[in-house]
Amino acid sequence: MTRPPLRILVAALGGEGGGTLLDWIVRCAELSGLPVQATSVPGVAQRTGATSYYAELLRDPLPAGSPDPVFALTPVPSMVDVLVASELLEAARMIERGFVDAGTTLIASTHRVYTTIEKMHGTDGRADADRVQSAAAQLAGRSILVDMESLAQRHGTVVSAVMFGALAGAGVLPWPRERCEEVIRLGGRGAQASLAGFAAGFAAASEGAPATAATATRDDVAAVLADAPLRAEDRAALMQRCSALPGQVGVLAAHGALRCLDYQDFAYATTYLDRLEPLVQAAPASAVLEEAARQLALWMCFEDIVRVADLKTRRERFERIRAEARAAAGEVVRITEHFKPGVHEVCDLLPRAAGLRLLRTAHLRGWLGESAHAGMHIRSTSIWGYLLLRTLAKLRPLRRKSLRFHQEDEALQAWLQALAQALRQAPDVAAPLARLPQVLKGYGETQRRGREHYASLWREHVVPALQERGTRDAAAFNQALQAALAQPESARSAVAPAAQPVFWAAPASKR
Repeated sequence: MTRPPLRILVAALGGEGGGTLLDWIVRCAELSGLPVQATSVPGVAQRTGATSYYAELLRDPLPAGSPDPVFALTPVPSMVDVLVASELLEAARMIERGFVDAGTTLIASTHRVYTTIEKMHGTDGRADADRVQSAAAQLAGRSILVDMESLAQRHGTVVSAVMFGALAGAGVLPWPRERCEEVIRLGGRGAQASLAGFAAGFAAASEGAPATAATATRDDVAAVLADAPLRAEDRAALMQRCSALPGQVGVLAAHGALRCLDYQDFAYATTYLDRLEPLVQAAPASAVLEEAARQLALWMCFEDIVRVADLKTRRERFERIRAEARAAAGEVVRITEHFKPGVHEVCDLLPRAAGLRLLRTAHLRGWLGESAHAGMHIRSTSIWGYLLLRTLAKLRPLRRKSLRFHQEDEALQAWLQALAQALRQAPDVAAPLARLPQVLKGYGETQRRGREHYASLWREHVVPALQERGTRDAAAFNQALQAALAQPESARSAVAPAAQPVFWAAPASKR
């Protein structure tokens, strides 16, 4: 009796080589004498477009004289033998549509390509990767989850080659590994890189023995630091310190240290790791540490005019804008930057004493407010505009003496001390406290509104919770924090609703 066909569904984003992977599968089947049929259905994934590739093939050659098989053109829920997803959310989409069940082998990459909705979120709007992986493990008969994107980058190839290797390594294809490698070699250009990626994917799927947590963290940290502009001794120092941190905290710390290096200098990156250590000592196995490591790096790299000027004049930004505008070689692209500086921005940039003196004068003379801002349009693609912005960016060595730096540093130190205390004494309060710096973002009016939110939340929730006999209402703290993040335009949203007395008085008598 003829066995049912092998049904393979591939979910991939545009540019990831999903079509090439399908071609390899078809070519291998043809060389093995197996009838095969392949189709593709384009779709939209809010990123680079998504396409579902579907192949059905017989597991054994047809006996002589047998009629040609009839294959389905599209996949049917609960009737897919192998699902290969190039990205974690694509795997989630296929799970949601019912293509994964107890009879399915799920092979998916754990890396993420974020959707527009995730990027638009006011805070961390990323889909829960742990939830997707848990669903995959529960619903699929067998799940193979590997970070194929990192393997592809490591070997200088595209993710489709790693996907093909994982497909072969899973042992679900009715032909040997050598047939796959033979077909890849037929591609000619780029075949060696594809073979290296194929071998990495094959090993990851066939060995199936995950690395220990310490090894995985060290490898991940090494991958983060690999291309960073660091001296050998500095890279070794960061590698040693980040790898010693527990679990994923080490990887986040590596990213944070590099962000601080790009923002200021290597000493600033070292300061970041120094500040993280007391939190690790307070709760070495706490999940709050990951959020704290992330928020600490973001806060230390607050956006002042020096940072904004630096980012707006980087070569990669100009190249990205040209690519987005689809400008051809030789075409002129003019970029106009919009600024609205006020007295606060000038004071923030000055040395601490001078900035405070000017700020007091501005208060006395009424120079603050919406009317005290000057709208400026600077063309960063012009010589004058570019030099002006680069001059501001070159003020980075003086940042540590500025008023804004001292203000941010004082508030940050208080947050770190409070968080270390909460991790030891009030873990339920530590979770929203670790996320509290999310309200501090941007510069100018946006940054000032964030400070108002922060001050309200600190006064109403943090201080009472950390007092010796204070009340600890973590739920109310979290609710107020979510309200502040959801309505950033209003400072009042940061304060939880409370009862207010109403006074009634008789109207004045008419005379």
